[in-house]
Amino acid sequence: MTEPGFRLVADVSSDDPGAVGPVLEALIVGEISTTTDGFHIEATVTGEDARELNRSLLSALRKAERRTRLRSEWTAGGTTHRFFDYASKGSRPSTLPEPT
Repeated sequence: MTEPGFRLVADVSSDDPGAVGPVLEALIVGEISTTTDGFHIEATVTGEDARELNRSLLSALRKAERRTRLRSEWTAGGTTHRFFDYASKGSRPSTLPEPT
């Protein structure tokens, strides 16, 4: 059985974007753009659970730079799950198109 795809829209901010950038490029296949505070991500990520995908991404980023923050939205199955760092900020019906 194939794992579902989540549409990820996230903002990453860090005290050392130079250390976090290569980690993002290695982990994320999608659009990664530079912002004044760090990075903006739009991608499709495969996995079973939004919470676990968010935890894995933030843990990898914090290995590169401890003071890294992640605001993310993971969308699949008509629901968007929002997170700030590791904390869930709730779920709501999605207005975004499903990932392909």
